[in-house]
Amino acid sequence: MHPFLLSFLLGLTAAAANVFGGTIIVRKPREGPYLKYFVALGAGFMLATSTIEIIPTSLALPGKNAALLVLAGYLLIHFFEHTVTPHFHFGEETHHEQFVAAHKGFSVVLGLAIHAFFDGIAISSGFIISNQLGWIVFVAIFLHKIPEGFTVASVMLASGRSTALAWGASVALGGATLAGVLAMMVLKHEVQFGLPLSGGVTLYVAASDLVPEVNREPGGKMAVVVLLGVAVFFLLDRLVK
Repeated sequence: MHPFLLSFLLGLTAAAANVFGGTIIVRKPREGPYLKYFVALGAGFMLATSTIEIIPTSLALPGKNAALLVLAGYLLIHFFEHTVTPHFHFGEETHHEQFVAAHKGFSVVLGLAIHAFFDGIAISSGFIISNQLGWIVFVAIFLHKIPEGFTVASVMLASGRSTALAWGASVALGGATLAGVLAMMVLKHEVQFGLPLSGGVTLYVAASDLVPEVNREPGGKMAVVVLLGVAVFFLLDRLVK
């Protein structure tokens, strides 16, 4: 299968996971006991993917700005999360007082849409480099797509929006993911920029978004699931070589 077609199909799958996550919270807004395991597994897998695959591959590409672009990708999401979308968490948002104003709910949609766009960039960039990298990046992204859709829908509900708008927000994230895939297809010769930027974004989501959520859980069970995510990365890495 042509890498671009495969990127598109897997981008569509990742987008569907966003919508599925939103559907869970819209249909059963108080249920989601397994979400924290998705978060922990995704944290370990994404951390390993960014540090062992995406960033080293980016540094090996032509050009001398890969490290700077990784940092730029990391800081870009850091900036948006602390200015446009402060105080949100991966998972069902229960602090309703934080999201009373409607504009706060929509600002979270904007911030997560930026995340999702770079998810698409990462998937497409991975397949431009190699099928191996593409598959590993896709799995890493897919693991946090359901929690991401879950998050954006719960925040919209907490800000007083309707269930239709909450579900629509998860659809918007799916659309942003596909937009990222398509953008990198068009700009395939700029992969030396797209891959390191997405590497910085992936590192941020893993280390600064997901791991802190895992650390909120008492006991060592979540830490084991994070390590399991890393182990799954190494297993997949061997299988696709």
